[in-house]
Amino acid sequence: MLKDLLRPWKFRAACLPWRLAAASGLYRGRGAPVQFVVEKADWAIRWVGEHVRDEIDGFAPGTVETTVDPQRLANRIVHFGSQYMWLAWGPHLPACNRYATSFFHGKREDGPEIAEHIDRFLDSVPRLSMVVTGAGLIERRLLGWGVPREKLVRIPIGVDTKTFLPPSLEQRAAARARFGIAPDRVVVGSFQKDGQGWGDGMEPKRIKGPDILVQAAAELAKDFPVTVFLTGPARGYVKRELEARGIPFVHTYAKGHAELAECYHALDLYFVTSREEGGPMGLMESMSSGVPVVSSRVGMAPDLVTDGVCGALTDPEDAAAVAARAAAILALPPASAEAMRRAAREAVKVADWSVVGREHWEKVYRPLLAR
Repeated sequence: MLKDLLRPWKFRAACLPWRLAAASGLYRGRGAPVQFVVEKADWAIRWVGEHVRDEIDGFAPGTVETTVDPQRLANRIVHFGSQYMWLAWGPHLPACNRYATSFFHGKREDGPEIAEHIDRFLDSVPRLSMVVTGAGLIERRLLGWGVPREKLVRIPIGVDTKTFLPPSLEQRAAARARFGIAPDRVVVGSFQKDGQGWGDGMEPKRIKGPDILVQAAAELAKDFPVTVFLTGPARGYVKRELEARGIPFVHTYAKGHAELAECYHALDLYFVTSREEGGPMGLMESMSSGVPVVSSRVGMAPDLVTDGVCGALTDPEDAAAVAARAAAILALPPASAEAMRRAAREAVKVADWSVVGREHWEKVYRPLLAR
């Protein structure tokens, strides 16, 4: 598209006068010493930056700001919330900044465009002071690609464990009543964006595994009265496919984290069926909410989920295994099910935002400020 072809020139033009002014010494920059670049969309990358900023502000006030407009940044530590934003803006920004970027997911096998993107990212690593990733799987991948150990930091994607809490019986009943879900339904959650773009999402985003989600739900529905609970934008493909199979579903847009937490209260299980992930945030939120997770071995799931203890892990693209592990969890005696819920919440505390914010400070920003 013409818009995509013109985007690099737009960024270059926006940055050029500020880069020249910084290079000549006429401009020293403005704002907090650490600038976290987030997306305009009210979604995961923005949430990560805002939580990190807010946590650090509690013990180092005024040190970190978030921005969606990095073109004027000079003589700052600039942390891009994703490698995609880094590659879009980084080539046009001045050398007087010190740069970090988060790299949450991506592998060459995901397609030729992703493979080209990864090559471009690796070419950019010499300009980066730090690369932050959330998952051990991705950390090992980046090391294998040649990212220097001294530049690579693993910090989990966070969760607010004070907001995402296990429900009481009354809260569970209230959540189901609010969303029109009968008490006897087995409710499987999938809270994500798995369609292309920000529209109706009729074209599936294959990497997120919406086809596997539908297949697993259909398999589980052979033996249980399944209702699938969806949140997030661009879910059209999943809704169409569930409807075609006669599987009831609920789709809502949560307004803020408090409403999202209530959505988790209605669940019996949460499915992560992605082929590739960085987290996802739904993994941590469901564990914090005491909802058992059945996840493919992607993103942070192998780091947080002890298989059979606080959830279940399957190979990617194995819908039958997802359904079988879900059925096994549903068949647990009440005491064992409660132990799994408690273990999940305990395991995810390492990713509480208070820990994640402190680790960004200790492992990334404070060392860079000292250079």
